[in-house]
Amino acid sequence: MKLVLLSGGSGKRLWPLSNDARSKQFLKVLQDESQNRVSMVQRVYNQISSVGLGDSSVIATSASQVDMIRNQLGSDVSIVVEPERRDTFPAIALSASYLFSEEKTDLNEIVAVLPVDPYVNDSFFQKVSELENVLNSSGADLALMGVTPTFPSSKYGYIVPQTKENTYMNVSHFKEKPSEEQAKDLIDIGALWNCGVFAFKLSFIIDMITKLGMPTDYKQLRNEYRNFNKNSFDYEVVEKANKIVVLPYEGYWKDLGTWNTLTEEMTTNIMGLGTISADSVNVHLLNELEIPVAVLGAKNLVIAASPDGILVSDKESSPKLKELINDFDQRPMYEEKIWGWYKILDFVKYEKSREVITRKICILPGKNLSYHHHEYRTEVWTVVKGKGEIIFNDEIKNIAAGDVIEILPFNRHAVRAIEELEIIEVQRGTNIIEEDIKYPIFTWDDIIENLKVL
Repeated sequence: MKLVLLSGGSGKRLWPLSNDARSKQFLKVLQDESQNRVSMVQRVYNQISSVGLGDSSVIATSASQVDMIRNQLGSDVSIVVEPERRDTFPAIALSASYLFSEEKTDLNEIVAVLPVDPYVNDSFFQKVSELENVLNSSGADLALMGVTPTFPSSKYGYIVPQTKENTYMNVSHFKEKPSEEQAKDLIDIGALWNCGVFAFKLSFIIDMITKLGMPTDYKQLRNEYRNFNKNSFDYEVVEKANKIVVLPYEGYWKDLGTWNTLTEEMTTNIMGLGTISADSVNVHLLNELEIPVAVLGAKNLVIAASPDGILVSDKESSPKLKELINDFDQRPMYEEKIWGWYKILDFVKYEKSREVITRKICILPGKNLSYHHHEYRTEVWTVVKGKGEIIFNDEIKNIAAGDVIEILPFNRHAVRAIEELEIIEVQRGTNIIEEDIKYPIFTWDDIIENLKVL
């Protein structure tokens, strides 16, 4: 059995800690059994590995999230990179082509698809593994997993069953986000919450790709990805499937998609610098800034502060956050990379398209920035912590706290941390974008080998 984990999201519902580059699944606000802070994606991946499915999993995501995934899960995890966001069906089709042409997966192999961020017990993933037997024994096009509802929620979609067959049920139809009154009636007839988990034979999707006139080779399909319609898997596949069955799951399941649901699962009510008065009730403070926050005499609030902004919200009102900040349009002010992280301290635009960006960069021990040059910007680095080595125009030298380096356009440069290295970087130019990173060489070994050739 293969697993495809869908990792997407625009970073609006848990703003300001989440942004376009750091969606909710990457926020380290949960704790593992050793009391270490972990993100939703780390928690889920550890659970998948515990039931023996880690090596059979691939993560489908956009290019902007690849570094974040590598940073949190390591470099061995398999990633399917969408060239652009085109909804869930294209992402799943691309993942199927990756399994088929890159991993040489048999067409009769069962593929299960699930979100990368459910908050569940380990038994959930044991139940996911049972979808293989359900699909084979039922002869259905699709096998879904449905959660037994614990209350009549209007936030979730419902799977309405028709008849029961041993461990699974045949599906009659679906009801998307009903009213609470309708939800009560649905629960009375045995409807289940749709948790976004489903399985199919690999051949089922490969055949669909072929019928659409698209290539089944992963590299070719990536090149033609823009030709997919922006359709969800529900619209493109589920509504057209001949037979669908559902496997009920009676264990714990929760969608931590809003601040009020997320804070219910946090083991501490303060993260970062700050204090909450003893007379405050049901208050959570999450502060990623380097200045303290004090909360006095408050009730039922979440206060979240990051380089992207500050939120003060009544917990019950927090699900409306996405609508309120929909017009906010700024570059992400904090990102995690495969080599560490950075936060933007200041960003100013002047006339004639001139920009100045000040960043604090942290490079983890043994990690490095790529060897590259820029055409449209000058950079000034001030090392404020740690030790490392820099390659500057093909020459290597050591750097440490207090050193200042000026990097002009077309100067080739790379840096590697020996100890954790923190740098204040000031970028000045007219086109400060990722595309101005020219001819990068990524690994330190490859960089050194390139210098030997020179």
